[in-house]
Amino acid sequence: MTTNVGTADRILRIIVGIALLAFAVFSQSEWRWVGLIGVIPIATALMRFCPLYTMLGIRTCPMAEKPAK
Repeated sequence: MTTNVGTADRILRIIVGIALLAFAVFSQSEWRWVGLIGVIPIATALMRFCPLYTMLGIRTCPMAEKPAK
């Protein structure tokens, strides 16, 4: 797997994931199960890889520079 999630993107994913999980835990709504989706952004942030980004050709992390020959 090639890394395709940058630092700012990772931080945002973790914040959104925690917020969704908090909704699942603390909500009294019938829709609280939707908060379990928060596991996905947290997992992709920790792995630094997003399969959807690969399909769409998106990359938010800087590319490593190749040494000049």
